[in-house]
Amino acid sequence: MTHPGLNSSQLRELSEDDGRNASNNPTLGDVIATRLARRDILKGALGVAAMAATVSPLAIIAADKANAGATRFSFKEVAAGVDPNHHVAEGYDADVLIRWGDPVLPGAPAYDPLKQSGAAQKLQFGYNNDFLGYLPMRGAANPAQHGLLVVNHEYTNEELMFPGVGLQDTKEAAFGKMTQELVDIERAAHGGAVIEIKRENGKWGVIAGSKFARRIDVDTPMELTGPVAGHDRLKTSADATGRRVLGTVNNCAGGLTPWGTWLTCEENFHFYFSGNMADSHPEARNYKRIGLPGNSYAWYKYDQRFDVTKEPNEANRFGWIVEIDPFDPNSVPKKRTALGRFKHEGAAGILNKDGRYVVYTGDDERFDYVYRFVTQARVDTANPAANRDILDRGTLSVARYNADGSIEWLPLVHGQGPLTAANGFASQADILIETRRAGDLLGATKMDRPEDVEASARTNKVYVILTNNNRRTAAQVDGVNPRADNRFGHIIEMTPPDGDHAADRFTWEMLVKCGDPSIAAVGASFHPSTTKDGWFGMPDNCAVDHMGRLWIATDGNSGGRTGRTDGIWALETEGEMRGTSMLFFRCPAGAEMCGPEFTPDDETLFVAVQHPGEADEDAKTPATFENPATRWPDFKDGLPPRPAIVAITKRGGGKIAT
Repeated sequence: MTHPGLNSSQLRELSEDDGRNASNNPTLGDVIATRLARRDILKGALGVAAMAATVSPLAIIAADKANAGATRFSFKEVAAGVDPNHHVAEGYDADVLIRWGDPVLPGAPAYDPLKQSGAAQKLQFGYNNDFLGYLPMRGAANPAQHGLLVVNHEYTNEELMFPGVGLQDTKEAAFGKMTQELVDIERAAHGGAVIEIKRENGKWGVIAGSKFARRIDVDTPMELTGPVAGHDRLKTSADATGRRVLGTVNNCAGGLTPWGTWLTCEENFHFYFSGNMADSHPEARNYKRIGLPGNSYAWYKYDQRFDVTKEPNEANRFGWIVEIDPFDPNSVPKKRTALGRFKHEGAAGILNKDGRYVVYTGDDERFDYVYRFVTQARVDTANPAANRDILDRGTLSVARYNADGSIEWLPLVHGQGPLTAANGFASQADILIETRRAGDLLGATKMDRPEDVEASARTNKVYVILTNNNRRTAAQVDGVNPRADNRFGHIIEMTPPDGDHAADRFTWEMLVKCGDPSIAAVGASFHPSTTKDGWFGMPDNCAVDHMGRLWIATDGNSGGRTGRTDGIWALETEGEMRGTSMLFFRCPAGAEMCGPEFTPDDETLFVAVQHPGEADEDAKTPATFENPATRWPDFKDGLPPRPAIVAITKRGGGKIAT
């Protein structure tokens, strides 16, 4: 099927439309509909949710606007819209910190779009920056203004990166213009970066020549650790041990640990593998459930490990959470297999009340699951080095959301329930390699693309960001919520009992259903005080600042369909104004909003602008190097749009949004 107007990210999004979960497990829509049929829904935020689906929200706004209180956010809201530049709330500066192609390592050449090479890109800032993590510099005079910034580089857009190439991952193009040189650049633009940054005279800058500077890419040696390390299903012709692997791909969201390491997540790793695997192959069922091969890159032409017919086990070495020590540029990254293999969107963690570390993560595909990992050992806060391998032992669980408002965490442990040899799991390693299938058998709840899952250390609430699911049918939902053809997504709030994140059962509530509240059929449930600029759709990443406030980054707002670009919204989670949303930062045309990350003093908000310049999804032709939707951030003829990190600060100093 041809989609002439779509760019790379939109085509890859389209490839995920069907979902790959064929189990009969209940969807979240089934659960919510049942639950709300059994309780008094005309109370609080849930009452607003119910009315919004049946009564014009404009009537609710008219009735309740006069009674609106104040949120914990203080700023003048940005007007929603679409244009080539970025916009931030009045009284704030939004400065570009670093862009694709800028130098990271010594010897890196200045960016020149006509003289790109794989060797140069290995020394330069990569493409499509996603997750951001700030680590205060040890021993710094002001650690909130001097630290390391770790950055994920998720994927590449060949049509925007290279002159004269255009979109290549279509049936018609068939990678015809993807030479080894261009593939080498793509490979080097993946992975991640560590940069040292410092704020001086109110402005942030990258410290050139830092001893901490590092680029991670597809050729970086890594170690497989935990229960799957050394398993036969991970052994290849290049690695007979099953313990060593080169590189990491499609690094989406992530997390930071209390012991000072960076967790980076391999999400849509299936895109990079090509070939046709026979149905009789032992890995055929595994690969079908994960969507392999994705056939979205030409890497298989120049590296046989990405051809499943030549290296059928290589793909089992991807789809993990990778732990990296940013303060040691010579350290070997570790793929922590105990946390499971699937399309990890994030790895946000929290130190539990009993001292164990808890990591939440979502499997970003329609109808897939939310997971939790609880370490076996307690974190030694006095000795960070003692925690180096703490993520290799613990219990991975998958969530089942019940109609009574409870959540059951179902342990993915070999020998328990259906997770036995009779069902194809000969060991714990098999469960972790095929985590999705194990979740299917346990009856986990099918979700609407669970992306980021973040816990608040201030309130112990956990926020599950569900981006969208336009494949949910009316037969799967009831009239209240969630919605059939859910194009805008929603956010769920989970509460552990007595703040115990290792408990077997939680409770859950709906925080907001996203979309335009002025259209009754959409069924959005923002607080009535939310303005026409304040509503959002397609929530993706989120951050909880050090005051416990929730910030939402979006992915998928189409200017032609929603009249707005993606951006950062402040979302109130407490009190009478719960569910109120305000637009704080707006992306340039065609861009997705990623990050976000606060410094410890909440005086700086770092955000990542990904794939600026893509054409609107309703455009007749995709954007290209020669004809992008914007040339942000340089705005110079001959320079393509460049993904970049932006540092947002308040003029005159002070905490963001206070």
